[in-house]
Amino acid sequence: MQKRVLEVRRLGRIDYDAALELQSEIEREVIERRAADYLLLLEHPHTYTLGRRAKTASGVLASAAILENLGAKVYETNRGGKVTYHGDGQIVGYPIVNLSPDREDVHRYVRDLEEVLIRTLANFGVAAFRIENLTGVHTAEGKIAAIGVHLKRWVTTHGFALNVNTDLSYFDWIIACEGEPVTSLERLLGREIGLTEVEDRIIENFRAVFDYQIEKTAKRGQLAQISI
Repeated sequence: MQKRVLEVRRLGRIDYDAALELQSEIEREVIERRAADYLLLLEHPHTYTLGRRAKTASGVLASAAILENLGAKVYETNRGGKVTYHGDGQIVGYPIVNLSPDREDVHRYVRDLEEVLIRTLANFGVAAFRIENLTGVHTAEGKIAAIGVHLKRWVTTHGFALNVNTDLSYFDWIIACEGEPVTSLERLLGREIGLTEVEDRIIENFRAVFDYQIEKTAKRGQLAQISI
């Protein structure tokens, strides 16, 4: 049986609309060929996104003038969830993965993403956990990672956002998910953490949770290939 390949693209900082376009292109490729999976790791400039559960933009408290002053843009998306923030110092992961035929369970997929992040935080000495009936990853000091996904023909898009060195004041301008407090790895550890180091751990834990074998590693901005 031919092995499936996961390509890990560490893209650095990229505009949200450019990332959406890239996801759409890769989604079409995976649906048509189903020969490879992808994991995009990146940062966005200041961005607020509204998921399918956000009925209106009322979850964004900032006026147009304030948004301009913040340098933030607002996007409606087809991912699950409500309103969230993306910005500098936050690692965003977009797995574009074919779940068919052996992983056709969206709840299992979301729990697996949470497990990747829980293990990654444990690598840095942070105890993280799930909260029943909520999506995402939490700590004793607040939510540290948001998850919102979309599936088309069992191919995933969107994904997770992990607060590493994130400016948490940007969360003050939204009603995030269920309104719970937020935190970051930097706040919990009292020091700034290199994003490359965190990405390395995410890749390692993604491999373990989803049962991939790493064939090639890469630095930030380069391509890594992983096989299953």
